[in-house]
Amino acid sequence: MSELKPSAGESNPVKVLVVGCGRMGISHAKAYCNNPGFKLVGAVSRSMASIDQLRDAVAIPDLPARMDLSSALDELMPDAVCIATYPETHASFSLAALRKGAHVFVEKPLAPSVEEAQEVIAAARENGKKLVVGYILRHHPSWTRFVELAQTLGKPLVLRMNLNQQSFGEDWRIHLNLMRSMSPIVDCGVHYIDVMCQITGARPQFVHAIGARLSAEISPGQVNYGQLQVGFSDGSVGWYEAGWGPMMSQEAFFVKDVIGPRGAVSLVATKIAEQSGEIEGHTKTGAIRLHHAPLGADGKFLKADELIDTSNEPDHDALCALEQDFFLQSIRGDISLDRHLEDAIRSLQVVLAADRSIHEGCRVNITDL
Repeated sequence: MSELKPSAGESNPVKVLVVGCGRMGISHAKAYCNNPGFKLVGAVSRSMASIDQLRDAVAIPDLPARMDLSSALDELMPDAVCIATYPETHASFSLAALRKGAHVFVEKPLAPSVEEAQEVIAAARENGKKLVVGYILRHHPSWTRFVELAQTLGKPLVLRMNLNQQSFGEDWRIHLNLMRSMSPIVDCGVHYIDVMCQITGARPQFVHAIGARLSAEISPGQVNYGQLQVGFSDGSVGWYEAGWGPMMSQEAFFVKDVIGPRGAVSLVATKIAEQSGEIEGHTKTGAIRLHHAPLGADGKFLKADELIDTSNEPDHDALCALEQDFFLQSIRGDISLDRHLEDAIRSLQVVLAADRSIHEGCRVNITDL
């Protein structure tokens, strides 16, 4: 990334307000300061300490700050709002911004329920504003290539993915706060269900899930480990596993693998991903392995596996910059976000059905919802 500096060079940059000054809010704020199409005009957080951290990160010590969204919208009058808060506030904050006439970039998941997500989308359309959900893997060149290669493997497909995080200290505190409103397979699972839907191009038909509460620090009825199994209309099947906490294993926590009649494609973990709690390890890959299934008359593989180098892929901040490029293009250009929002609803629907399956102990038919 280049040296951070306030946006300049455009006569009419999009004035943007960042709500939430944690890791994601800071990364997005950096992206705005490095993009001349944006002007960062303020930050919102309940904590002055986190606001000061964001100010330090973007080197703007006098960046205007407010403790609540309502006053920030009234006084700073942003053209766009970036919402990087805990998930239970995503829908209400998005609605407030959209109804004030601002475009919205909101971190995933869009809302705690499908109904609230649909309400936010309706508000964006009613107010003629753009709404982008932070599906960061859609902007990741290695993941884009992974999806493209998986689509060449034939049908049906077997999709195997997980993201287990051995968290402790401040990271465990953040996870405990997240679990007040949703389980790991909901919060993280929307990313990977979205990837599965892109690869198959098919509709999810049903989901079954199991979960476990592995710590007394978690509220009764909540789980910090979950695994879902999903079936698609084309006969493809997939599973996704997510767990958070100091008890999580460091073994086999990074699995991103697709198998089809013609072979398999896998993301190979990097050195940094040897520690499951590292945020860079959540998206960073070391290589893509493409396996070819066809055999010759001698029973041996006709073609050796290919190892595709991904070592120069963007880091987390650079990926956030790519997301904000897309947000800017959606505001400035005539880009339809209908499919983007339909996909956001679909992935949310699947993971919420999985959460229901855990608590009710039953298979949930997606087509019935």
